[in-house]
Amino acid sequence: MAKVLTNQIRRLRFDANEMTQQSLADAIGVSRQTVVAIEKGKYSPSLEVAFKIADVFQVELGQVFQYQVSEAAR
Repeated sequence: MAKVLTNQIRRLRFDANEMTQQSLADAIGVSRQTVVAIEKGKYSPSLEVAFKIADVFQVELGQVFQYQVSEAAR
């Protein structure tokens, strides 16, 4: 079964006064394009970047990222 990394970054940004992708990128030290790719699930962040994202939103890592069986594999 295929597993996929999903995330709640878009929702967390919205909940954080509609934080922009650029603001998040600046806070974690990556480009906006990197944030876009992570948010869309096209790129898996390094562990360091994943923790930085969680830290920005002051949540646990598991509230940002989930690792689950993909719908296509079912």
